[in-house]
Amino acid sequence: MNTNLSALDRRKFLRGTGVALALPWFESFSGVARAAQQPVQRKRLACFYMPDGVPMPLVKDPGYEDWSWFPHGSGRDFTFTKCMETLEPLRNDLTIFSGLSHPAVRRVHGHSNADQFLTGADTGADGDYQNSVSLDQVFAAEAGKHTRLSSMVMSTDGGTGSPRGAQTMSYNASGRPIPAEHKPKRIFDMLFVKSGPDAARRLALSKSALDDLMEDARSLKRSLSKHDQETLTEYLQSVRDTEVKVEKAKRWLNIPLPQVDVDHLKLDVTPEDPRNYLRTMYELIYLAFKTDTTRVATYQLGRENGVGISDYLGRAVGFKLTHQLSHATREPDGFKNFGTYCRFINDELGRLASRLKATPEPGGEGSMLDNTALFFGSASSAFHLSRNYPLLLFGGKNMGFRHGQYLKFGEGNDKNEATSGIANDSGWQAEMRYTELPLSNLYLTMLHKLGVEAKSFGGSTEALSGV
Repeated sequence: MNTNLSALDRRKFLRGTGVALALPWFESFSGVARAAQQPVQRKRLACFYMPDGVPMPLVKDPGYEDWSWFPHGSGRDFTFTKCMETLEPLRNDLTIFSGLSHPAVRRVHGHSNADQFLTGADTGADGDYQNSVSLDQVFAAEAGKHTRLSSMVMSTDGGTGSPRGAQTMSYNASGRPIPAEHKPKRIFDMLFVKSGPDAARRLALSKSALDDLMEDARSLKRSLSKHDQETLTEYLQSVRDTEVKVEKAKRWLNIPLPQVDVDHLKLDVTPEDPRNYLRTMYELIYLAFKTDTTRVATYQLGRENGVGISDYLGRAVGFKLTHQLSHATREPDGFKNFGTYCRFINDELGRLASRLKATPEPGGEGSMLDNTALFFGSASSAFHLSRNYPLLLFGGKNMGFRHGQYLKFGEGNDKNEATSGIANDSGWQAEMRYTELPLSNLYLTMLHKLGVEAKSFGGSTEALSGV
């Protein structure tokens, strides 16, 4: 490899025969002194969606103290329950929200509302269907000017799904769904620039994609600073580790889809399958962000109503199917079982946040988490009620986000009692005797901190205070 550092930038690649691997940022590309004087200011956004709501027992219920999804307390004086206690090390890097929802669909069953989670559109319960642009794509229109991919759109089930049965979180400027990718191998390949007629063969996972790149890597390493040499070594190991996870994740995609009659299921799924799959998807987001391949990612963990392969995610913690957990909260240990699943989801998301926090921002200030907003939530709370969305926001301190707090909005539902204790489908039609604020107020705030000068979003023109 004839390495000319003056000609290299973050879009350059480590090249092998027929493949090329995107490189992370190196201080050697622009000079250590200049990099120190002019830190790179990147802003990133990743959004995650969990279907079926969360456990919300009443105060009088035995599961309230341990398995209520929302913490106890408020402001900076709050206590995590077992649903979220593994996030304690990230306490000062996250904010929990309650009292936010999309006004247009508060009287629509939660199973129909994943479509509008990032848009705030009035998608309705039936009849004519029209969506609008999603939060991530508004940001991608700006951030995508600086990266090879404007955004990464991912889901466990893949594709677009159907109206009111979304399998993607992302919608373009015309409100059309953007198909989500669910195969880790194809996402892994997006981190490579393929050229040559036999590129596909060389990228087959029977032979590591890195093997053809190592000679170039050794040549490049000799021209890098000590810090950059360590960065390259760590990065290549991360890619190889992810490649191994991708290979393991192939098994997940070959399992049969869930059936209604769960008593007769013969599921060839081990606890390691869904857990490894989820970690692999998160690892791919991490690599895409680290190489600045994209600064925008969405990942829909599952489709509403127990449809699709995503309903098997609960196998990671010992449950046959996931959706049924939300229907069985009134059974013995029901809130505990649902809470155990939510704990697993929160723990894996926290693993990604911790990885970003432990990684210095390449060429910039602070950690990658300080420059990345991770947004997580669901479009329903207790038993598919389209109100009081459970929401988490991690990171983005360098953008001005304030964390270490549990923010409650609206009036008349301080302990989340008004949206708790629902155990049947009639609850979602009940009259609201309390108030909530539009979730799009938060989205407008997020866009402003991400550097997008939007005057409105999803029908909101007012930013949210305290964030």
